[in-house]
Amino acid sequence: MSARPSVLLVTDLGYQARGRRYSDEDIALSSRLRGDFDTALCHPLDATALMDGFDAVVVRNSGPVLHYHEAYQAFRRQVRLRGTRVYNPLTGRGDMAGKQYLLDLTAAGYPVIPTVDRREHLARLPEAEQYAVKPKAGADSVGLRFVPRAELAELGGMEGMEGMEGMDESPYGGLLVQPWIDFAYEVSFYFIDDAFQYALNAPDPDRRWLLEPYRPSAADLAFARRFISWNTLDHGIQRVDACRTRQGELLLVELEDLNPYLSLDRVDATTADAFVTALTESLHRFLAAPPAGPISA
Repeated sequence: MSARPSVLLVTDLGYQARGRRYSDEDIALSSRLRGDFDTALCHPLDATALMDGFDAVVVRNSGPVLHYHEAYQAFRRQVRLRGTRVYNPLTGRGDMAGKQYLLDLTAAGYPVIPTVDRREHLARLPEAEQYAVKPKAGADSVGLRFVPRAELAELGGMEGMEGMEGMDESPYGGLLVQPWIDFAYEVSFYFIDDAFQYALNAPDPDRRWLLEPYRPSAADLAFARRFISWNTLDHGIQRVDACRTRQGELLLVELEDLNPYLSLDRVDATTADAFVTALTESLHRFLAAPPAGPISA
C-alpha cells in the first residue's frame, strides 16, 4: 500500500432514486475523501474489473442489487477469491445479504416488523388491513406490493424473481410477507463502525425522504445499537431504519449495511463535517488492519 492510499468508490451516478440524488451525495463525498485518499468513481458493473488497482473498494450509492444481481454475485465471489478490501466488508448480516435477517430477527424476538416467508407461517402474523409482499433480494421498494389477507394463500413467485442465483426456494419464490403497520413516522439512525453519528426522521409517512434532524432518546439509541451489535461489522457505514407505531414502540424496518444513502444534505454543516471526518478515520483504520487474504472457493 502506498503512503497515500487509493480507494475505488462504487456508485451509480445515473440512478434515479425517488426523493434522493445519489450523484450529488457521492460527488460531494468523493471530493472530501480526496483530502486523504487517491479517489476514483465507477459504476457497480465495472467494480470487478477495476478493483485490483486500488487499496480498497468503497461501496456507496450503488443502487438496488436486484438490477444487477448476477454481476453482484460475481463481484462477491471475486472479492473472496482475491482478498480484496471492501468497505463495508461483505460479512454483513443485513441488507447486503438479502432480507433473511428480517426472518432471523423475527424468530429471535427482536423488535422488528413481523416477517414470514412460508405459507404455513402466515398464522404467525398479526391481523392487519393489508400485508406487504416484497422480494428477499429487493431494495428501494422494488417489487413491493400490498395485498389483503385473503390473497396471501394464493401468492406465487413475482415476475422475474424465479431462478435467481442465491434466492431461497420458498413457497413464495423468494418473497417476504409483513403486516401493514399504521405508524406515526419513520426514523433512521446512522452509524460508522459502532459509533452513532446522527438521526433523521420523516414526520410524514407518505413522504419517506422528506427528512428532518431528529434528537434520539437514550431508549431510541439503545434500540438502534441492538441491531448494530447483532450485525457484528467491525468497519463500515450502517443505517438502522425504524418506524414509530401509534403505541410509541419502535420497530425495525431495514438494517442497511451495503449502500445506505446518507441524506447528508439534510443535516447541518457541522454534523456533515463530523460524519466525513469519522468516515475518513474509519477508512484509515480499515486499511491499517491486517487483510483477510484470499479464500479458495
